[in-house]
Amino acid sequence: MSDTKIVPIPVLGRHAVNAYLLLGRRPVIVDAGTPGSGRRIYDQVARHGVDPEDIALIVLTHGHIDHFGSASELHRLTGAPIAGHTADLTVYRSGRAREPYRPTGPMGRLMNRSRSLHVPVQRVDPEVVVTGELSLLDYGVEARIIPTPGHTAGSVSVLTDTGDLVAGDLVANSFMGLITGRPANPPFHDDPLGNLASLRAMLALKPTKLHVGHGTPLDPDRVQRWAVKEERRLRGRAVAAPASV
Repeated sequence: MSDTKIVPIPVLGRHAVNAYLLLGRRPVIVDAGTPGSGRRIYDQVARHGVDPEDIALIVLTHGHIDHFGSASELHRLTGAPIAGHTADLTVYRSGRAREPYRPTGPMGRLMNRSRSLHVPVQRVDPEVVVTGELSLLDYGVEARIIPTPGHTAGSVSVLTDTGDLVAGDLVANSFMGLITGRPANPPFHDDPLGNLASLRAMLALKPTKLHVGHGTPLDPDRVQRWAVKEERRLRGRAVAAPASV
C-alpha cells in the first residue's frame, strides 16, 4: 500500500475555499471551487509537479457552487471524469444549487443576500454516479468515497486508508476559515441534525485529520468535543421551538 498525500488547493483567499489534490499512483482532485477557478486549480496542480491531464477523477463533495462551480471547466481542461452523488444530480445537471439555502447562523444569513450564490453556473453531468461507498483504487488512490448527507442530500466525503478525511462541508473553520483550527458550522446546512449524524459517523472511523472546504485541517478530538456541544444546542433548540410558536 502507498500512502495518499493530501495537498490543499486554495481557490479563494488563503483557505476560505479549498479544493484538494490527492496524490497516489495517480492524482485525484476533490472539489472544483467557485465559478471561473478551473484554470487556477489546473495551474496549481501543475506547480505541484503533476501533469493536470493525468488527473484520474474529479470528485464533487456536494452541490453548492463554491464546490462544483468550475467542475465543467476543469473537466474540459483535464479530460478527467467527474464523480457526484445521485442525490445532488439535479443540482449538477441544472447548474443551480437547490434553494432556499438554510443558514446556520449570522454568516449564512449575510451570505444568503449575495447574488453570486443564486446565479446559475455551467452545468455538469457526472460520469461516475455515487450511490454508496465507492473505492478509489481504480483511480489510483488508496481511499473511498463515503456518503455523508445532511449539508446537502448528496454530500460525500473521501477517507484515505491512512485516515485523512477530506470532509467537504461536514464541518468548517469559524467564519469561513478566518479563525483557523476552531470547528464551526459552514454557512448553510440543509439538515443540521442529519449533517451532525454524518459527522459523528465519520469521527467514529477515527480519522487522523479533517481536511475541510473552508479553513485549515481540523483535529478530530477538537471536532468531537464541538460536535457534542453542537448536538446539545440543536436538540435544545428543537425542544424549545414549539413553545415559541
